[in-house]
Amino acid sequence: MRKLQNGVILATISLGIDKTNSVYNWGMEKAEIIVFDLDQTLTESKSPLDVEMNDLLCDLLRIKKVAVISGASFKQFQDQFLDHLVCPPELLSKLYLLPTDGAAFYEYKDKWQCVYNHALAVEEKQKIIKAFEETFLETGFKREERIFGELIEDRGSQITFSGLGMKAPIELKEKWDPDRKKREVLEENLLKKIPEYSIKLGGTTSIDITPKGIDKAFGIEALMKNLNLSKEQVFYVGDAFYKDGNDTSIIRLNIGYKSVGDPGIEDTKQFIREFIKQSQMGV
Repeated sequence: MRKLQNGVILATISLGIDKTNSVYNWGMEKAEIIVFDLDQTLTESKSPLDVEMNDLLCDLLRIKKVAVISGASFKQFQDQFLDHLVCPPELLSKLYLLPTDGAAFYEYKDKWQCVYNHALAVEEKQKIIKAFEETFLETGFKREERIFGELIEDRGSQITFSGLGMKAPIELKEKWDPDRKKREVLEENLLKKIPEYSIKLGGTTSIDITPKGIDKAFGIEALMKNLNLSKEQVFYVGDAFYKDGNDTSIIRLNIGYKSVGDPGIEDTKQFIREFIKQSQMGV
């Protein structure tokens, strides 16, 4: 069934997944690369890639290129994703990583190499951190008694706030701000202080801040340019398509996409299984 969205004809196609949260670009069979969000899409927030997802990604890499884009730093990509990805080395050349919401781009050529990195200047980092500190005071934000790791992390090309700290257990993170109300209050105040930066809600407890114009849409456009791909050849899977979610920016690219649950790990696994099956059948 087709419908009009953002000026593009779209369709939901049968992939054995609940269509209520699924939107597909018509002609998805043309996709040459599948781009995934990381937290709550490929893994639970800040949690290791599981064995089943590893196997599915390796199978997908045998027939398509794959990219992963996230607000996470490259080090977090290593700890959470690469250290648990066990694929034949020749498949890694078809895998592309875009940390910090696309502000950096890595490809594999015998080892992981940085293609670009739009790092924040020292003065910019200081301005953003000061804006957070003032926002905490002005909004009456109360820090939790126990913080797991850093509350505000310098990721080089991004500054990220995590309400319980970067290393908080997933069961605590899921309960901290499920309706995003705590972060929306902070976001509203931050937008007044530093409107020249992109401010997005990510994961379960995070607020990501990057230079204006750098978001996941920017990262995917850079990926398309580097790989010489058209928008019809790109398909995206993520969980944060709500207002100000860090996946929402990709809609303006008019590429095909699927919104999975939160968390959407099982949705993602089923999507990959059915995508591989239909690709092999030539559907």
